[in-house]
Amino acid sequence: MWRTVARRMIIMVPQIILLSILVFLMAKAMPGDALTGLLDPSIDPAALDAQREKLGLNNPWYVQYWDWITKAVQGDFGQSFRFKMPVSDLIGQRMMNTVWLSLATLILTYLIAIPLGITSGRYHDTWADRLITGYTYLGFAAPLFIFALLMLWVFGFHFGWFPTGGSIAPGVESGTLHYVISKFYHLLLPALSMALITTVTTVQLLRSEIIDTKQKDFIITARAKGASESRVYHRHILRNSLLPIAAFFGYEITGLIGGTVFIESIFSYPGMGELFLSSISLRDFSVVTALVLLYGVASILGALISDMILSIVDPRIRIK
Repeated sequence: MWRTVARRMIIMVPQIILLSILVFLMAKAMPGDALTGLLDPSIDPAALDAQREKLGLNNPWYVQYWDWITKAVQGDFGQSFRFKMPVSDLIGQRMMNTVWLSLATLILTYLIAIPLGITSGRYHDTWADRLITGYTYLGFAAPLFIFALLMLWVFGFHFGWFPTGGSIAPGVESGTLHYVISKFYHLLLPALSMALITTVTTVQLLRSEIIDTKQKDFIITARAKGASESRVYHRHILRNSLLPIAAFFGYEITGLIGGTVFIESIFSYPGMGELFLSSISLRDFSVVTALVLLYGVASILGALISDMILSIVDPRIRIK
């Protein structure tokens, strides 16, 4: 399997190169440039042109791309015009907040989805199944940003049960138990808001797999041999139904990272998503291109992780 993984990673190289070119060209297609809106409008146009020449903004796109990608490979994504600091340091400060938010959302998603999916699939065509299916239909219909705004208004502003912004309470000392509790408290509502929407896909997938597996010949044979219903479900139906969930795990991770863009903006949570949207509005090109490239690489790696997990949990499948 490791030889196959190495071959897939080699294939990823041209994919990432093509992705980086597309990211750079889309960033250059945005109106204005990195200096737009950041300088005094009354500045001498000659001085402005000199600054653009100094920064290489007047060079052909392929020259600018080569300068950017050669530095990016070394971990240098340039300087943020907004924060006046290296982009790699800026992303490093925000990355852990996004990672913790994504991890909390992932845990909540499976804690909610697996019991609901098992219940709905095992007792399909009952009132429990209809209630769970109704919840998933509402989840599919509700846009994530609308639902997040509703959760913020109800539990943040109306009841005041959760903070409405930030990732830590002011004045809390880092490294203390109070710091950990405050960190968890601030990410709980954003994570729950995203989990209640993202979980519906997993619930429906697990429900469908359980219903389909119950009708397989080997399940009928197990029942004919006198196996108990509990044994049939846990050793045969559930075990086989969880395979697609395992295969979807890598895509779930990358999807959550992308979904945090909206959640972090709505809850004013200082992560990479909030940084991404604010950088677009301020035309901070160095930050935008670096973040889009990181998101794209994460998606490519997620596909590889999903294939690896599926090949491990199901011996019949081998990635090639």
